[in-house]
Amino acid sequence: MIPLPLQTLAQFAAGNLRGDGSRLVKNVSTDTRKIIAGDVFVALVGDKFDAHDFIPQAAACGVDAVVVSKINPAWGSLPCAVIEVGDTLIALQNMARGYRQHHAPLIIGLTGSNGKTSTKDLAAIVMARKLRTRATFGNLNNHIGVPITLLSLREGDQCCVTEMGMNHAGEIKVLTDIADPDAGILTNVGMAHIEHMGTQDAIAWEKATLPAQVKRGGVVVLNANDKYSETIARHCQASVSTAGVGCGDVSASNLRADATGTTFTLDFGGEKVETRLPILGEHMVGNAALAACMGWRQGISPADIADALNHAKLTGGRVEPKLVNGIQFIDDSYNANPDSMIAGLRTLSTLGGENSRRVAVLGRMGELGAIAEAEHRRVGEFAASLKLDAVFTVGGDEAALISEAAAAVSTEHFPDHASCAARLREWLREGDVVLLKGSRSARMEQVLTHFSAS
Repeated sequence: MIPLPLQTLAQFAAGNLRGDGSRLVKNVSTDTRKIIAGDVFVALVGDKFDAHDFIPQAAACGVDAVVVSKINPAWGSLPCAVIEVGDTLIALQNMARGYRQHHAPLIIGLTGSNGKTSTKDLAAIVMARKLRTRATFGNLNNHIGVPITLLSLREGDQCCVTEMGMNHAGEIKVLTDIADPDAGILTNVGMAHIEHMGTQDAIAWEKATLPAQVKRGGVVVLNANDKYSETIARHCQASVSTAGVGCGDVSASNLRADATGTTFTLDFGGEKVETRLPILGEHMVGNAALAACMGWRQGISPADIADALNHAKLTGGRVEPKLVNGIQFIDDSYNANPDSMIAGLRTLSTLGGENSRRVAVLGRMGELGAIAEAEHRRVGEFAASLKLDAVFTVGGDEAALISEAAAAVSTEHFPDHASCAARLREWLREGDVVLLKGSRSARMEQVLTHFSAS
């Protein structure tokens, strides 16, 4: 943070300050495991925890202040200031909202069913060619993560690419009210979180909240390949551009994939540049086009955008190549839904040499509700249609549905990561390619952990 008087932060939080309000504070934290002297600690209350229980521990670490919604007489006289509020989560969000307005950087909000974190990383890399840019760390993209991201902005930061996630109706509106974005990117509208949202149309309506909230005079970038983009554009007050593969105001064409990434042509309204993305997957080219379009609309030259993409790196667990004992693993384990699973399988089918075998190691996909069985079977059928050499699945009944549907190729189902890794050690040979993918709850990276430990 830019150092602020504690009194100012208390005003942002709409809280009652007891203690020295003139002290300058530089950081807000919600995790007692990471706090240091001088922090402001916000005691959040969750379904399974109450951080008020750790107030004495936080005070002993030398925090300047604690933000609480209740006072426990057992704490005694705390050696720090106290900001008392009605609800600590709302106070955190209010502090972020106030600090965002005080700091006044360019805020680029980003949401979508697939590719949020990857597109966020790419957009930050592109924007850094013009502005000192910060971005959401990892995927801290919810009602707690977005405030923490905004409060992490430092003096000199000029831009923040802020990822916004959701799984229930109304959540994007909460995040846009906090971040007040100057620009927005919507990666696509897919099937993720349909268990809670009910229909894809409902997902589209929720996702469309971000571009609709970008203020007049701002910039919105939509996916030219997405069927909902034309309708969403009509509800935007900001200027809208589109980007995609083969179409859009910024379009990627002439894709040439190899074992380390994709070379393609980016067309910026008639100005064409050859671009190299050192990341696997055609779907990543689409993400790169979205990031490139935002950079272009913010005044960055096509040549600088292409050079930035050429040096791109992503947050871990997203189509990340890892060579282990001569086997090429593609770690795409961070999360999955039907669209991203199919994109990952399509990428797998393009990798490896003439003698390589291609193996998909897959876990369940969460939050699919009534369509879970059909979508797991659809993924299995798609894997079989690619004529992969094997499809291994790990976990419960939903993952097993993938194997059942992929029976046209060699398939096996395993109860846990360790047994799958043991089978891979027997089955794989040097030069083979393995995709690891599943929802976060499936923890598919553990297959590689067990495999590497042999």
